[in-house]
Amino acid sequence: RFQIQRGKTDPTGYKSLGNCFRTIFHREGLLGFYKGIFPPILAETPKRAVKFFTFEQYKKLLGFASLPPGLAFAVAGLGCGLTEGVVVNPFEVVKVTLQTNRNAFTEQPSSFVQAREIIKTSGLGFQGLNKGLTATLGRHGVFNMVYFGFYFNVKNILPVNKDPNLEFLRKFGIGLVSGTIASIINIPFDVAKSRIQGPQPVPGEIKYRTCFKTMATVYKEEG
Repeated sequence: RFQIQRGKTDPTGYKSLGNCFRTIFHREGLLGFYKGIFPPILAETPKRAVKFFTFEQYKKLLGFASLPPGLAFAVAGLGCGLTEGVVVNPFEVVKVTLQTNRNAFTEQPSSFVQAREIIKTSGLGFQGLNKGLTATLGRHGVFNMVYFGFYFNVKNILPVNKDPNLEFLRKFGIGLVSGTIASIINIPFDVAKSRIQGPQPVPGEIKYRTCFKTMATVYKEEG
């Protein structure tokens, strides 16, 4: 919720992450932290299936291109991330719309009702259920490119441990670092996605329109 700010002039903006948590708890209760939880749960199974299936397919295709293994993993990660982004974007639109509803959890519409309302008012296109698709593609594409590229390259460099506990820690550590670096790099796309899919500062006026224009606006106004 915290990244769905609408600039420093937003009268309903949160002052800090702590202020965001306190305000949500005070106004919306404990369940306020779980708004929009159903769409990600619904998306999780197809998302994971698409991610790992397409990653393997892209790896096989890139095998014919004679790319260095490290680069092939990164490009395959980019490809599977872009494919994943297409699958999850409609779920993200519904999720963000529910999360920006500041009413109590029990007063907000269900995920299916919200999805029907979006389709009814804005359709299935880039102003409706696929709003912010470019930013979502960037978010998933960049994350998976960095994650898989870093993970498999470093995993092949660091020696395997015969001790199963140390081997678990080796893989866990590489995965943790990979995910952290990938998240740091892809977060601008995530912020742009949330601004585009979330409510605009002035009703009826679209301020956050495209991925890179939104990034430029956020940078100019907020640093």
